[in-house]
Amino acid sequence: QVVAVYGTLSDLLSVASSKLGIKATSVYNGKGGLIDDIALIRDDDVLFVCEGEPFIDPQTDGRAQEELTGSHTDWLTLNVGGRYFTTTRSTLVNKEPDSMLAHMFKDKDAWGNKQDPRGAFLIDRSPEYFEPILNYLRHGQLIVNDGINLLGRYCLHGSVLSLVAFKHLSQQNSQPAEDHSPISRKEFVRFLLATPTKSELRCQGLNFSGADLSRLDLRYINFKMANLSRCNLAHANLCCANLERADLSGSVLDCANLQGVKMLCSNAEGASLKGCNFEDPSGLKANLEGANLKGVDMEGSQMTGINLRVATLKNAKLKNCNLRGATLAGTDLENCDLSGCDLQEANLRGSNVKGAIFEEMLTPLHMSQSVR
Repeated sequence: QVVAVYGTLSDLLSVASSKLGIKATSVYNGKGGLIDDIALIRDDDVLFVCEGEPFIDPQTDGRAQEELTGSHTDWLTLNVGGRYFTTTRSTLVNKEPDSMLAHMFKDKDAWGNKQDPRGAFLIDRSPEYFEPILNYLRHGQLIVNDGINLLGRYCLHGSVLSLVAFKHLSQQNSQPAEDHSPISRKEFVRFLLATPTKSELRCQGLNFSGADLSRLDLRYINFKMANLSRCNLAHANLCCANLERADLSGSVLDCANLQGVKMLCSNAEGASLKGCNFEDPSGLKANLEGANLKGVDMEGSQMTGINLRVATLKNAKLKNCNLRGATLAGTDLENCDLSGCDLQEANLRGSNVKGAIFEEMLTPLHMSQSVR
């Protein structure tokens, strides 16, 4: 069932109960992480609701799931540096099966885990550092208090550390909390090498301003609302990357692979995108709807079927571009150089072509009366 997510978690459970005909009490993400805050739910998430029973992957039966997780989904209490945390064994095991925590709790007593008089498992680490790690294992979201520096400080968690530490990679304990210095190429490459290839990389809102990210494999990475201004992204592979509302002003993306890229409402004013490939042979179309592309140089780019609806391309250079079947409805093309472009079957309804150059077009342009 498709359910709109709004209001509070209680509202979601109420709607889900009505839709599914059950008394929903718990919500899990697709990997079995318990959702306890509606803010942790992302667009297009697949969620599972239940009446209180443990999460079971619908792709497997209960027995197969138990074999995958060490057959334990029972609740545990951990005593971390004197502070108590309650969670399930599956939370510690499922999301990062190669982490130290997963190895410690996958099989009962396999590590001879010691317990305090209350039966809580003892872990000699700082609880301030443990809490964001546990929340990450529960929800896949990193929530870290000011002053917490995860990099190189909590090696107990193995591969978990490589994922959660990145957002604070450039932060040092000596730096003030308001320091938002850009992430360098060296730091970013270090993170990429330490992260499993199948992991979802979320760089939402991070500051890469001025960084050299050229020729890197950045496929499927979430750069939503990130600061990529004045970055060098030439020849980078950004296939299916999410650049929604990202700041790409003044950046260089020449010859970048932008197949299926999402750049809705992004700001790429003054950027260079010469010779880019937006055309995905599989049919997945790049989406630049509402993007600010004032003054961009996109000469020679392949943009078959691209969505540029209501985008701003004032003073842009689109010479010799392939815009066959492109959606340009409501697009501002004022003073845009479209000479040599292939605009066959392109939708220009309602677009502003005042002062645009169309000489030497590969196909004749048939404008409707609504073109301004």
